[in-house]
Amino acid sequence: MKSRAALGWLTVLVLAAGALIAGGVWLSNTFKDAFAPGLALGCTASVGSGDYWLALDQTENAALISTIATQRGMPARAASIALATAIQESRLRNIDYGDLDSVGLFQQRPSQDWGTVAQIMDPVYSTNAFYDVLADVPNYVNLPINDAAQIVQRSGFPQAYAQHEPLSRAFASVLTGQSPHALNCTLAPVTAVSSPEQVITAAQGAVGQVAASTSSTAAGATVLLEVDEPNGWRLAHWALANANPLGISQINYAGYSWNRDSIADGHNVGWQASESVSAGAVSVLLPAPVPAE
Repeated sequence: MKSRAALGWLTVLVLAAGALIAGGVWLSNTFKDAFAPGLALGCTASVGSGDYWLALDQTENAALISTIATQRGMPARAASIALATAIQESRLRNIDYGDLDSVGLFQQRPSQDWGTVAQIMDPVYSTNAFYDVLADVPNYVNLPINDAAQIVQRSGFPQAYAQHEPLSRAFASVLTGQSPHALNCTLAPVTAVSSPEQVITAAQGAVGQVAASTSSTAAGATVLLEVDEPNGWRLAHWALANANPLGISQINYAGYSWNRDSIADGHNVGWQASESVSAGAVSVLLPAPVPAE
């Protein structure tokens, strides 16, 4: 009887813990949205006949994972595998807790020689560590996404990655530039703006050294980033994925324009055709800082 009672209490505690975690996530999302009432904050990748959604912070991490794949000369398939893995392991968030000693985007374990906790908690380090192992998987490009991810991760739930394949493939496609004007983000109004130099440094860190120029008016600053065609939509979508932390209000590229303030029914209207926007350079607009009261 005592053992059954103990088991009963354990079950109650587990369920209560789960409720607290779920409640914490709900509260976090609720308070986050409270700063932008009426807006459906987040990003959508529209690829094929599907629309796939991620929260803003998840999209920033997805952009980093996809960017590192292209920096390493790896195909979009590698980004799809890495994204499916991170979605399953951490919900694409850089968490400092997990099963046993697992931490980070990919829930890598120091005890399994992935690195120190400090190293694994660095998203750039942990993403490169994942790709280092993936690159050594024979023929990984032609393996099912689930199987390639499992070879790298050696998870106790070997089929868990498959459920995230559509989402991971869609975001890998837009963030590696293979699907033009297919990423859209709904953001709250700008509250803090980066300098043009900060945007240039971040952009060059994402796509490599590109020629850049800036201009300013009373309304704000424009950063012009010259880019070749294969990298154009990769850079434009990277800028959109990072528009929230950088304070970007508008992005233009190859006949299309995205405007942060173009909202209908709580959603951004997305990329709009614009005859005034030419190819060859991604232009990023930063609004003038709001004067302190």
